[in-house]
Amino acid sequence: MKHRIILTLFLLGMILNGFAAKVDTIRVYSNAMRKTIPAVVVTPDNYKVSKALPVVYILHGYSDSYSNGWIGKVKNIQQYADQYQIMMVMPDGGFSSWYFDSPVDSSMRYETYICKELIPFVDKSFATIKSHTGRAITGNSMGGHGALYLSILHQDLFGAAGSTSGGVDIRPFPGNWDLSKRLGTIENHPDNWEKFTVTNMTNLLKKDSLAIIFDCGSSDFFYKVNCEFHQKLLDQNIPHDFISHPGGHNWEYWANALQYQMVFFNSFFKTRNK
Repeated sequence: MKHRIILTLFLLGMILNGFAAKVDTIRVYSNAMRKTIPAVVVTPDNYKVSKALPVVYILHGYSDSYSNGWIGKVKNIQQYADQYQIMMVMPDGGFSSWYFDSPVDSSMRYETYICKELIPFVDKSFATIKSHTGRAITGNSMGGHGALYLSILHQDLFGAAGSTSGGVDIRPFPGNWDLSKRLGTIENHPDNWEKFTVTNMTNLLKKDSLAIIFDCGSSDFFYKVNCEFHQKLLDQNIPHDFISHPGGHNWEYWANALQYQMVFFNSFFKTRNK
């Protein structure tokens, strides 16, 4: 099935702030989940089909959505499209998908959707750099977990990855955020909790294959697991940038973090796509 409805929105806020980036909503049918899933797409003001652009995929957190996550909460997020001449794609990840293919619920297959359905659709429909050198992914909280999880598993698709306040180790939180609905209880399915924890996936990283940046506020409940992830990367001599500022698990922190990550991604794109 081919379902595509594009609603073009010229946001007054962009005009007032001197940015003319365009915000679209695309709807992509997922054969894996048998439903149509929306995503926000931001293109720069001078977007032309004759010039391929890098793309940053940005994943929302638990209980948010494509429309009231990043695009709805971070003022002027669209300015990055103009400033760095990139595209941004913000897919809907459901209320609590955690962005993997659930081993206990066959209706939740968000890894397949993003990597095998959404990305090919975006590359076919827009002028993009169709290589891992022109593709990055990041997100907050559940989306931070998802961004690192997907990028580590699919280093052929993503050349750079980020996370802010990401749940990089889910094992200390067995009763939270519908995780047991996606993985089964930790008592009955301990192997699932080990397999889907990002900190257990560092052995999959190939040398210099993925540029990594992540951060977490010092008052965040995910701060400890992010510090542990940072230390594990250090112990394994895996290059990465880890940043921490005073702050908690909130949009004020995430909006600030995204500024640093966009600089990081822009540098990566320029270096790899000369």
